[in-house]
Parts: sequence; structure tokens; C-alpha cells
Amino acid sequence: MPGEPTELVEKLLQIFSNTKIGEIMTSPAIVVTPETSIRQVKDIMKIKKISGLPVVKKGLKLVGIISIEDIIKVLEKGNLSDFVLKWMTKSVVTINEEDTLSKFVELSQSHKYGRYPVLNNEGKVVGIITKYDVITWLFGKLGSIYVHDQRREKVLNREEYISKLTGDILQNKTASFEFKIDYNDITKIGIGATRLKSFLKKKGIDEKLVRKISIATYEAEANVVIHSESYGEIYCWELEDSIRLLIKDYGKGIENVELAMQEGYSTATEEVRAQGFGAGMGLPNMKRFSDKMTIISESGKGVIIEMLFFK
Repeated sequence: MPGEPTELVEKLLQIFSNTKIGEIMTSPAIVVTPETSIRQVKDIMKIKKISGLPVVKKGLKLVGIISIEDIIKVLEKGNLSDFVLKWMTKSVVTINEEDTLSKFVELSQSHKYGRYPVLNNEGKVVGIITKYDVITWLFGKLGSIYVHDQRREKVLNREEYISKLTGDILQNKTASFEFKIDYNDITKIGIGATRLKSFLKKKGIDEKLVRKISIATYEAEANVVIHSESYGEIYCWELEDSIRLLIKDYGKGIENVELAMQEGYSTATEEVRAQGFGAGMGLPNMKRFSDKMTIISESGKGVIIEMLFFK
């Protein structure tokens, strides 16, 4: 891809190279017609915070593309009342929804455009794809990682942890906040999240961010108490641009992370459910409220959950 992709992104691009564009694109695409005024296009771009729009005629047939660069040209030489037809680029590089991510990478390397209209086999515009869409999708896929090799035991039992999200070394002793989770009393669920919330508020962290972190921490804390059958620990590092959480336990672990990530899936007992816990939303909610998340687990050897929240 254009620019200098990180090693992590390059690896993800290789892993998901056969993924179809239809799974990644933004759909439906916001489109305009040749008869739309440049002023209207300018307003749409401002409101929707986008920098380019496919131009279509009847039946969503692509006839061109209008970009922020074209708008700048109009401001310099033209009139905002002009129609799109006068200023649009008529020769457009497109990609098919059945094409793969590897095809997008090839296009990006050879053409350097910021966006590509996505067509179906009938030639209709069904979406648009940008580098931002791809990166966002890739990191969404990174959200749940299950490590399947011999390093798991070492990772789960040491005092320092190499972040699977950033590659940094996280040492327990350098954490800004630490809390020990007692799994013996279900009524104590939430104490750690509450204390972390108070800690972050005193640090002056944005209230909305504190709320997201608190919810994710509560879910992680509940998971330790309900499912692990072991003590757990919460660690928090306040960094310049983010808040990083590490929640670990030493219990029975997760046999199938992908299954556990499904909403509604739960191994909680009826007794636990009767007390209002174990609805099967813990891991999905952690992923929903964090910006990045990764899970390392193995049956019988505990769980490590790392979450990253950008400031």
C-alpha cells in the first residue's frame, strides 16, 4: 500500500489477502449525479467528512468521480454553481466487489489514488473503498487474537508482557494502577472498575473515555470472577496518547476464543445468571468499548486481555 505500512499491517495484509472487497468497503456509497452543483458537493463533503464522491447516472452506473482537489480547482477558476459534469474526472479506476484485498494493494501501489469506487458484476456502484477503510477493517480483525504456539505459557506466567498491539514491554511494576480481583465473592464484581474510574477521574482523563474504560474493565472483572475460578489482576498504564489495560487471571482459560467472542455465548452457571451476570456480553462489550483489544488464552492456563483506549 502507499506510504510506509508498519510491519504489523503488512503481516495482516498477507493474512487477509484473499478477503473480498465487498467485506471491507463502505456501503452504500454516497454518490452524486452529473447535474449536482459543485456547491452541493462541497457541502456533502463537509458534512460527511469525505474527500471524494462517485458520480453516477440512472441505475447507479458510474460516469466519473469528483474529489476535494476538483473543488479546489473550482474555487480558483470556476463557479460553485457549476455542475459536477464540468469538473469531474471521467476516467475512473474501479475495483469489483468480488476482487480481493491483494488487488486493492496492487491498485494502491500503481495508481496512488485515495479512493476507489466498488462495482458489482452489473457495473453498478455498490460501495467505495479507501486506505482508511482497509486499515480500520484490518485492526478490527486484530481485535481478537488467540495465540496457538508454545509461547503462551511463558506469556501467561511472567511479570512482564510484550504487547501484542504495539510491541511494547509492559511491566507490572510500572503500572499506574493495580487491583487484585477476588473471585470468591460475586458481589465484589465492579470494585476494581469503580476504583479505576476514580483514579482516572483524578488524573483528569476525559469523562467519556473514563466511561468506556470503566465499562470494559467491569466486564473483564466479571469474567474473572464468573469464569476463571482463580484470582485475577487489573493493570493500567496511562500513556501520553492512550490508556492501556491488562487484565489477567490464572484460571481455566478459554478453549475457543472465537466462540467466546460471540454475543450471548456464556458458560456461567444458572446460579450466576440468577444474580444478573453471565449474559454472554462480556468479551463483545470489551471489544466494543475499546479501540483495540487482544486475547491470549489456553485451556487450563489462564487468560490475558489487553485493551487500548486512545485519548
